[in-house]
Amino acid sequence: MTSPPEETLTLRRDGLELSARRFGSPENPLVLLLHGFPDTPHSWDGLVPLLLDAGYQVLAPWLRGYTPGSAARSARYDLLAVSDDIAAWHDELGAPPTHLVGHDWGAFAAMVLAKQQQRQWLSLTLLAIPPFGGGFAARSLPLLPRQTLMSSYIPVMQSGASPRLLVREDAAFVRRLWRRWSPGWQFTDTEFAPTARVFTDPMMAWAATRYYRSLFTVHRRTTRDFLRVLLAPQSPLPTLAVAGLRDGCMSATLQRVLSERAGAAHAQLPDCGHFLHAEQPAAVAEHLLPHLRAASPA
Repeated sequence: MTSPPEETLTLRRDGLELSARRFGSPENPLVLLLHGFPDTPHSWDGLVPLLLDAGYQVLAPWLRGYTPGSAARSARYDLLAVSDDIAAWHDELGAPPTHLVGHDWGAFAAMVLAKQQQRQWLSLTLLAIPPFGGGFAARSLPLLPRQTLMSSYIPVMQSGASPRLLVREDAAFVRRLWRRWSPGWQFTDTEFAPTARVFTDPMMAWAATRYYRSLFTVHRRTTRDFLRVLLAPQSPLPTLAVAGLRDGCMSATLQRVLSERAGAAHAQLPDCGHFLHAEQPAAVAEHLLPHLRAASPA
């Protein structure tokens, strides 16, 4: 498959140089593709041509800290900062009609934006992450012990030794996470290479782990603000949640329960893991494109 033409954009804010990949005509409705951990915008490569063929333009930003120009000891690495970055990208492009699509950390950032600035967006799509907020779902209680086990990597990422762990042996730990979280995906060295470039760089590996440290620093106002937004009632935006049934990071059953609790549309892909959009972009597009069309202006 021939790669579609792309443009690399840069945006300076908070003393950082942020980067993004842009595809398609600026006259078309915009789809914002937000990646997660441990990942890069290149995991969207299979989905981008399908979105372009359907008449959309695409912006796929790098999370702050995942490029050399955005990794600095003085910067914040938390999901409120990322959501502010995404809002700044949207303004930079002239605030066109826009759909939010997020995976992993990107899904959390998309949820924050959908709750804080709901009038600016057309729809919300969450990949491998359920919608959070609006009260406790009692049906999720029996699922929490297994999810706790699946999330056991989080304390590791919060430790001071985590950056050294990530860069060791050409990002071997990250490669193992990919295999564990998407057990049926036979990804190639070429597919892993963009992620390896991030997680063999000590400064970028440090920045990526700060996201995890920021989750539980409740003595900081930014952490409390993020948790307040995350646990707030659901956004009224049309919302779709898609999970891979073989996801080794987030329980697909928990995603279904929380999606039903939130009144969101949901789908499960039987032969996919955590990186479902990279594993089977066509299968993801089968659910995503009708969702985008239904939420687009006439």
